[in-house]
Amino acid sequence: MDIQGNAGKKILIIEDDQFLREFYQELLQTEGFIVDTVADGDTASYRIHEGGYALIVLDIMLPKKDGLQVLRDNRANPPKSPNGPIVALTNLGQDAVIKQSFELGCAGYMIKSALNPDQVLTEINNYLQSAKK
Repeated sequence: MDIQGNAGKKILIIEDDQFLREFYQELLQTEGFIVDTVADGDTASYRIHEGGYALIVLDIMLPKKDGLQVLRDNRANPPKSPNGPIVALTNLGQDAVIKQSFELGCAGYMIKSALNPDQVLTEINNYLQSAKK
C-alpha cells in the first residue's frame, strides 16, 4: 500500500470490541495515520465535537449511545474544528439502519463481516481521497 500522503492524518475509530478496535488501530498506524480510538457512544460524541479528524470510522452498535445517536448529536451540535467524512463500519446490515445512517450524515457504510482488512483499508483510503475533492 502507498503510505504517501497518510502521515499525520488523524482518524477516529469508534468501536466497542477491544480486539477489533486495536486491530484497526494497528492496521491504520502501519499506513502512517495518527489513530485515536474510543469504545462508547458518549466518548465518541465528545471526540467528534472536538473535531480535527480526516476520517471517522463509526460502529453502530455501541454501549451508552448507539452510532445513530452519535450521528444525531453531531448534526445537532457541529464540531468546533471540521471533520472529514464519517463512515459506518458495522455488522448491522438492515436496510432501515443503513438508510438512516446516510440520512444522518454518513458518507459510507461498510459491513465488517463482508470485508477483509485489506478491503477495509482500501475503502478508508477511497473515502479520504473523495473527501479531498
